[in-house]
Amino acid sequence: MIAGIDLGTTNSLIGVMDAGFPVLLADSDGERLTPSVVHFPQSGEPLVGRAAARMGTLDAAHTISSIKRRMGERTRLPLRDREFSPEEISALILKKLRADAERALGQTIDRAVITVPAYFNDAQRAATKTAGELAGFTVERILNEPTAAALAYGLDKLRDRSKIAVYDFGGGTFDISILELNQGVFQVLSTNGDTRLGGDDLDAALISDFRFDSALRPHPSANLPLSVSLRSAQISDWQKRELVNAAKHRLSEEDAVEIPHGADVYRLTRARLEELARPIIDRTRAHCLRALADANLAPGELDAVILVGGQTRMPLIRRIVAEIFGREPDTTQHPDEAVATGATLQAGVLSGAVQNIVLLDVTPLSLGIETFGGLMNVIIPRNSTIPLKAGELFTNAVAGQQAMLIHVLQGERELAKDNWPLGQFELPFEPAPKGQARVGVQFEIDANGILHVLVRDTKTGAEKKVEMTSAVDVSDEAVEKMLEDSLEHAFEDVNARIFTEAKLKADELIPAVSAGLEKAGDLLSETERVEIQTRQQEVESAIAIGAAQPLKSAIAALDAATQRLATLLIEKAMREAR
Repeated sequence: MIAGIDLGTTNSLIGVMDAGFPVLLADSDGERLTPSVVHFPQSGEPLVGRAAARMGTLDAAHTISSIKRRMGERTRLPLRDREFSPEEISALILKKLRADAERALGQTIDRAVITVPAYFNDAQRAATKTAGELAGFTVERILNEPTAAALAYGLDKLRDRSKIAVYDFGGGTFDISILELNQGVFQVLSTNGDTRLGGDDLDAALISDFRFDSALRPHPSANLPLSVSLRSAQISDWQKRELVNAAKHRLSEEDAVEIPHGADVYRLTRARLEELARPIIDRTRAHCLRALADANLAPGELDAVILVGGQTRMPLIRRIVAEIFGREPDTTQHPDEAVATGATLQAGVLSGAVQNIVLLDVTPLSLGIETFGGLMNVIIPRNSTIPLKAGELFTNAVAGQQAMLIHVLQGERELAKDNWPLGQFELPFEPAPKGQARVGVQFEIDANGILHVLVRDTKTGAEKKVEMTSAVDVSDEAVEKMLEDSLEHAFEDVNARIFTEAKLKADELIPAVSAGLEKAGDLLSETERVEIQTRQQEVESAIAIGAAQPLKSAIAALDAATQRLATLLIEKAMREAR
């Protein structure tokens, strides 16, 4: 039996297929949602779930929440007498889910499908897989959360051909994916998002607005009366989050709430919440528009927009989604359980319990290698359907070169320096004249979205295969910035590539022309010689200026001017060879 797991920022769930239906399993308290919280007591085993969340109020320093936002980082968190990686803490949550499932079913469960945000990079996916393995699972598949939600949504629509958007606003991450459902085939057309945007940011904005460390005074906002005593300065960060989270949840149904805490009473209106939340939620708008553009769809071509994540209960989010897509969102899915249900269905597909369903996911960012001149050579473009293999043949750029350095990159910019390095390694080969060595580079992205790179010397058959399991330590804000920069600097980037490629050609052409003029002797008239030298100087001037189009034009003019020279040199070589 294979379990389906939604390893969430705020809550996590586990399910299995039972008699052909996905069933989400409850813990010993009868709750399906397990808070993704871990507490490390002074002695004994760590607490996970609701028990850990309760301890957070008393001992926040040794209680960890929202660890999902740290996945893929090399950070280690000091807790009690040792340090823990994000994978190890996530593994404790997964162990709790596994124990609850085994208790409910009375059997061992050691295989799992685990979901991740669609915009998780290679390091974050690999870290999630490691967490599952540390929890004792064989991780059969790392599945994108929007794809899982679409799978749950589309079960009763398998005979229809429809295009849907999945808007997934969770506790710590945001994803938007556009999918096509066609008779059991679920194909992701595009995906976008931000792995540092979610309900945690709304909580932080509320906490900042509440001014918990203030003495008794009226709140500066006219529509937010607030009573705060001097004792409120003793409220821990954990308690602050609990207070604002409770208020936020209630305001999905109520216009105003008062939350008692000791002798204090906090009052918050939905109007004030929405005033604080709108700038944060509006950040999802650009991602949605990009996803539509990447899928070559207009909003009106969608058949449905489904909401995923507990935060999407907020009326404001539903209004903004309606504005973006020009239609009311579909709210038939349980926002907290849709991803886990889809993961369970995918587990059923892998085990054979569910038939006639095929998932075709995509990779969210382009992958390639650095080539001569510092350019990014894309091997797998973003939004390519996975799993897949793709490769290219490369040659040595320098005569006598004895090895090729393979520098693997991820990103959307034209120049290597502007993308993320995923790793590098060397493949040695026999020295050869320039352009004679042949090295094949193959990228393979498996069903989990993890990259494997194979490099082979075509002459000797020598090869290396490397799994890219870690990326540079880069914040998720940098992911968003890189994508924004790729759009903002698209024109400059393309010009930079054109100039670099043209300069590489010019660097070969100029010495060749100079050598040709020397060999030609009196075969050329003085007028022809002066014409070629003039065009050569124009190429050199264009290089100095650094402008792409003038350099391309100058190279084309030099090519044209040397056509007769090339013919004369060939004829001379043929005469000398007789």
